[in-house]
Amino acid sequence: MTVFVFITSLLALMALGMPVAFALIGCGLTMMYYMGMTDPQIVIQNMWDGANSFPLLAVPFFMLAGEFMNAGGMTRRIITMAMAWVGHIRGGLGYVAVAAAIAMAALSGSAVADTAALASVLVPLMRKAGYDINRSCGLIACGGIIAPVIPPSIGMILYGVTGGVSITKLFIAGIVPGVMMGLSIMIAWRWCTQRDQMRVEPKRSLTERWEETRGAAWALVLPIVIVGGLKIGVFTPTEAAVIAAAYSLFAGTVIYREIQVKQLFGLFLRAAETTAVIMFLVSAAGVSAWLITAADIPGQLAEMVAPFMGNKMLMTFVLMMLVLIVGTALDMTPTILIMTPVLMPVLKQAGIDPVYFGVLFIMNNAIGLITPPVGTVLNVVCGVARIPMSGAIRGVIPFMVAQTIVMFLLVVFPDIVMLPLKWMTH
Repeated sequence: MTVFVFITSLLALMALGMPVAFALIGCGLTMMYYMGMTDPQIVIQNMWDGANSFPLLAVPFFMLAGEFMNAGGMTRRIITMAMAWVGHIRGGLGYVAVAAAIAMAALSGSAVADTAALASVLVPLMRKAGYDINRSCGLIACGGIIAPVIPPSIGMILYGVTGGVSITKLFIAGIVPGVMMGLSIMIAWRWCTQRDQMRVEPKRSLTERWEETRGAAWALVLPIVIVGGLKIGVFTPTEAAVIAAAYSLFAGTVIYREIQVKQLFGLFLRAAETTAVIMFLVSAAGVSAWLITAADIPGQLAEMVAPFMGNKMLMTFVLMMLVLIVGTALDMTPTILIMTPVLMPVLKQAGIDPVYFGVLFIMNNAIGLITPPVGTVLNVVCGVARIPMSGAIRGVIPFMVAQTIVMFLLVVFPDIVMLPLKWMTH
């Protein structure tokens, strides 16, 4: 009955148009009333405890790093470099979008920011070259959702903090699956564009290619520094976020000289606004997380999925289907914050590695960013490209299917995630 009260109250408040953070608080109060323990101090204390976490300091710094990268020209140079190398291939701008998405994912960790940057540069070029604009927008949207899987990932930070899982291991474990997501949509793009008539970019000389690569070198060094530093233990994920922000500011002001001092306040303000939204959600989720534990909802869920406990693969599949359904209705951050405290005890009982599951969980939530009706990334790409949602949905389907196949491939073959993690952490 407690599970029913939790789900019903949350969905009812969201259906009334209440923002997710307030809906989580309202859901918490409803559960407290049902359990006969109404006390406003519990709400306040758990909201404070939810946000009072050192690893969460990484969130504002990665947000700030993303703002500096876009304003400082790092993002644009990565796209230009990718165009120089593969722009001349048939359907080349599609491959440029994916290659640039993977490179940018290793810089910002924000799907929305990466998608907006990619779409603003590439959509006009793809429209001019005669590409199917709906399909192109679908590809860019699916390229953008690689960001939460490849480190540094804000989604993985939230999962790690909420579930008590090593963020460094999550970061490292996400590299191979993230690259696989990119390769899968490249294959889908090649299959979809076989018969399309489109103009290709002129082939660049080797000198021009190296010139563009040299121009983007400062941007390309950052992911190597972050992943390398995490692997050898030079700094923590939180410290990596500070390094990313400081490095991006240095590159934008001193190297590329595209960030002016007068722009800094606006960049700090935008990063602060985005961070405030995320942190308020985290605080609100702290209330629900505490009550979920108090009401023993994980125990009730464990009883429901008890028939699958003996088979890790089947159990993982069932949980992935559950998250996939939830992801169509909820945005990524609330899904992570709501589901992680519920699922973590079940994972431990079933003997599923929380790092392995975390990678699949974040990938699943990332796919939720391109599924209607919420589809945050899909909405972003529609806004930038000025196309109707119906067109973007049609365009995104083949690429979403490709990435979903990759996710379930990881369910069947967990070693794809775990073996690279073992190699890179030993």
